[in-house]
Amino acid sequence: MRTLYVRVFLITIAVIIVSSVLGFLFSNIYYHAKLKAFNDEKLVGIAMDMKQFAEEQPDTMDRYLINAASLGYEIYVTDGQGHEQFYGREFREKDLDKQAVELVLGGEVYHGVAQFPSKPFVTGFFDNQLSNTVGVPLQVGGTHYAMFMRPDVILQFGELRIFFALIWALTVGVSVLIFLFSTRYLVNPIERLSEATKRIAQGNYKVKLNTARRDEIGQLAQHFMTMSRELERVDQARQQFVSNVSHEIQSPLTSIQGFAQLVADRELSEQEREHYASIIEKESRHLSLLSKQLLVLSSLEQGHDDMTPTETTFSLRGQFRQAVQVLQWQLEEKELLLRMSVPESIQITGNEVLLMQVWMNLLGNAVQHLPIGRSIEIRAEQTDTACVVHISDTGDGIPEEHLPFLFDRFYRVDEARERSSGGTGLGLAIVQKIIRIHRGTIEVSSSSEGTIFKITLPQM
Repeated sequence: MRTLYVRVFLITIAVIIVSSVLGFLFSNIYYHAKLKAFNDEKLVGIAMDMKQFAEEQPDTMDRYLINAASLGYEIYVTDGQGHEQFYGREFREKDLDKQAVELVLGGEVYHGVAQFPSKPFVTGFFDNQLSNTVGVPLQVGGTHYAMFMRPDVILQFGELRIFFALIWALTVGVSVLIFLFSTRYLVNPIERLSEATKRIAQGNYKVKLNTARRDEIGQLAQHFMTMSRELERVDQARQQFVSNVSHEIQSPLTSIQGFAQLVADRELSEQEREHYASIIEKESRHLSLLSKQLLVLSSLEQGHDDMTPTETTFSLRGQFRQAVQVLQWQLEEKELLLRMSVPESIQITGNEVLLMQVWMNLLGNAVQHLPIGRSIEIRAEQTDTACVVHISDTGDGIPEEHLPFLFDRFYRVDEARERSSGGTGLGLAIVQKIIRIHRGTIEVSSSSEGTIFKITLPQM
């Protein structure tokens, strides 16, 4: 298996090779498209100067051409009759066409540099073929010659080519070494993330990563730490949930078992038997309610089709009227005043059954915990993007330290009172889940003057 470090190294080498090849190809294209004709014209001018001097000083022509060759040119002179002379370094290929010689002997100029064929991996500037020259006519002592010349690149630029080749090799070599060392700076955090992932998979959430970096790796480490803490919290919540469920089920089962044994005792009076039987019935109802609410909560979290919002539009005021009618006898029994300010015009879209459960739960909690003679207010308003509902009461309030945990499963503000009332501690957790399914939010605030639940449902 190739490690990330090896992959980065291979990618670096590949990038260097590909970029070098592409750079050469584009440079060669530019030479053939732009520089070749310009170079040909320049060489023709130099050849014309040589021609003029040789014709004016015929006795010194050989010595002059030898000196010119030593200054960095390759020269070939022929009369077309078999007499030929080379000056300077030897041409790699003597591939000059006879027609080119006849052309120059006829008084024309040969543009071999400009006419050199374009090849992707052959740069004409460095190819010292005899055909890759310029030719001019030369007349010395009544004899006509054809003189062909081109620059001797090795003589003119030999050391410079070595210098640039050395620069290129050192640049590439040093760049690769620096990149290899710098890659460790990128790979090491990823390796630590991989090790941290293994530890989390084994159930060890106490991982420590370097989050001081301000780049994407640092952000990834921060998000990973956040995920680790959240997974730890979820795992603890799961364990706590299992513990709470076990406790909630065990308590009524123990009561049912104990009182069932008492009922089975034939020496009990009828009154005592009825009393114990009523306790068994009460605990059975509590178990039934607990199982139903656990089923509802599980269905909501798993996103079952029957627990997701449907495109049903209904009157919010109508829902509250229905909820108040169900709770009417409890309101009258505790002499509670209920005020409702919900415009008829407010229409909401969602799962009507689930949202009814929200209002019933919130209003039921208020009715259950309010002292005799207090009041409840339901207020709703429509904005451009959402429907906002406030359900407030004038009770004694909820202590501030309990507010952050109010929507946790099985959480009870007053443990003893909640159990005696038959509550399961799941109602507000279900309410919050239903609101979130409808992409809404629920907030709670409380003081000694009462408690306010604020529900925001966006327009769907």
